[in-house]
Amino acid sequence: MVSEYLKQNTAEYHDAAEKLFNSEKIFNKTFTLEDYKKIIHTNYLMLLHSEDKIFNSLHDKFGDKLQLEQRVKLPLIEKDLESLALENQKTSQRLEVNNEHEALGMMYVIEGSTLGGNVIAKQLSKTEGFDEVTFNFFGCYQENTGPMWKNFKEVLDTEVSEENYNEVLSGAKKLYTFLLNVN
Repeated sequence: MVSEYLKQNTAEYHDAAEKLFNSEKIFNKTFTLEDYKKIIHTNYLMLLHSEDKIFNSLHDKFGDKLQLEQRVKLPLIEKDLESLALENQKTSQRLEVNNEHEALGMMYVIEGSTLGGNVIAKQLSKTEGFDEVTFNFFGCYQENTGPMWKNFKEVLDTEVSEENYNEVLSGAKKLYTFLLNVN
């Protein structure tokens, strides 16, 4: 199953992202609004430079199977930027999506961040200093977070054959590398 292959082969990238964003501070309630602004700004740049490219790289069959219209996150994170009074900035870093399999690997990173983001939103909503924060991006699927993740993994595992695992992994690593270096 490609989802397990991705999980195993991107663990170090996932851990590096958690370290970059000071994730341990979320659970010991020392995460600050400045920490949150950093995580939103970095995820915004990732989505700005990847979301359209990913969706445009996927064949039509994925539109319905993955409910792509419900997975659009850029407008949501732009609302978060606005509410945090952050500017929409660009980056000089380039990101290319070479094929559909890379696009699916990149989606794995984004959908995984949505899964983790739901946990982050719940935790921060109980943290002092976050009373006024609206979690548009991290709370995008609300109570449907689990089913949306499950659907994504099922489509991935059903549609990707083993000979394409490395291309999917390449896309995931590419987007993680972008995220980790974008600042």
